[in-house]
Amino acid sequence: MKKISTEKIGLASLILLVFSSFANAQSRHNAATTTHSEGTILSVSALRTNDSTVPIKPENLNLYENGVEQKIKNFSFDPSPARIVLLVDNSSTVRADIEKLKKAATEFAYEIFEGDQLFVVGYDEKPEIIQEWTDDAKKIEASVATFRKKGNPFLFDSLNSTVAEVLQPLMPGTRKTTVVLISDGLDRGSKTPFDKILGELQKQNITVYALQIPDRTGGAYRRNQPKAAEVINQLTEGTGGKAFSIDEGQTAAKFICDELKKNRYLLSYSPANTSSYDARRVFLIADEGITVRTKTAQPPNLKQ
Repeated sequence: MKKISTEKIGLASLILLVFSSFANAQSRHNAATTTHSEGTILSVSALRTNDSTVPIKPENLNLYENGVEQKIKNFSFDPSPARIVLLVDNSSTVRADIEKLKKAATEFAYEIFEGDQLFVVGYDEKPEIIQEWTDDAKKIEASVATFRKKGNPFLFDSLNSTVAEVLQPLMPGTRKTTVVLISDGLDRGSKTPFDKILGELQKQNITVYALQIPDRTGGAYRRNQPKAAEVINQLTEGTGGKAFSIDEGQTAAKFICDELKKNRYLLSYSPANTSSYDARRVFLIADEGITVRTKTAQPPNLKQ
């Protein structure tokens, strides 16, 4: 029997306690087992903190859905190349000059690995293709010269278009899909609700990283949507990504490209004893000495 640290046991107990009332409230929908042909897939970033090369195995992990522990079917390293969309705020009032936006985007052109490709989109009141899929650093450098600042930031609409028109056409064959958002998280005018686009990103297993620009609103209250900084938090944490300051552009680009290449795994499981119809909260924890990140929720487990 594997050994689990007392810290891990305590955290698992807390998760079960937090979710217990939720799970009971949804019990009328519960089924013994709900299985897709492939099971449910999670993209996971996992790393041994002591730089050990010992493989991370399913028995090193504990997965919970709505507070119910799930049996992990498979956990395997994903060697596939990454497809990374750089989504850059080009609105008039964003608190970063054009040179800083260009530099932040260009850093990725020199950090991607063989087989990886970048796609650059600038947005204000509509998204604009700056550069289609390429691994050519010179093309990226030339294309970002067209960045300019005008209009309002329709962030949620631009994310929605990016998912539907740039990333979804790659699926299901391409799993390692990522958006790097260079923005402060402010949306001003989108028709797409925030919850809808966050749910779609989670549904499609698209990981969002962010190079966060200082909040131009100063933390002002936003009606019917999160504050700008909270948008960044929810997009990154909710999809298993990570946020950095735009001033850490080179560090962020290296971290993100390294993580996608060296520390990305696919986890599969067949949800059991959990709701098939409602929000499916996901929590993954690992043995001591291993760090893991994945998205925080799944779409309802319904066959399409």
